[in-house]
Amino acid sequence: MIKLLMAFSLAAMGFATQANAADTLYVIKTISIDAPAAKAWDKIAKFGDLGAWHPAVAKTEIVTGKDYKKGAKRVLTLQDGGKINETLTAYNAKDRSMTYVITDSVLPVTKYAANLHVYSNGADKSVVVWDASFLPKAPADEKTASGAINGVFDSGLNNLKKILE
Repeated sequence: MIKLLMAFSLAAMGFATQANAADTLYVIKTISIDAPAAKAWDKIAKFGDLGAWHPAVAKTEIVTGKDYKKGAKRVLTLQDGGKINETLTAYNAKDRSMTYVITDSVLPVTKYAANLHVYSNGADKSVVVWDASFLPKAPADEKTASGAINGVFDSGLNNLKKILE
């Protein structure tokens, strides 16, 4: 548990430093799940199927590269028909983590980079951490941009918990 808390603290400090340096906004969300970390990771690990656990995503399509491989590009089609283009920039199955960026989106953000990480919190418990840094995309303001990302993270993580428990 100490390692887990240290990892969260380091992540938060890194984002805080980055945020102060360039007025970058950040969102860090965590959720505890009564399921083993391996089971939680198995549900979110597939870059090519965000819709398996995120209720806002109707379809995920890998359009370039291969799933699980750095450089893979996906297009998310949202339930309302909106599109989000993303690129996988890092993937580590052993550490249960992935990093991706949004390259084009209906969301009110730009320069968006995010990490998903699953930590073990005992034999049958896990903690999922989803964090992102971004800037508001004009004409959106900071409140609108942060609100959108908070909503995306909350709905995804809450649904993940519902599915796994």
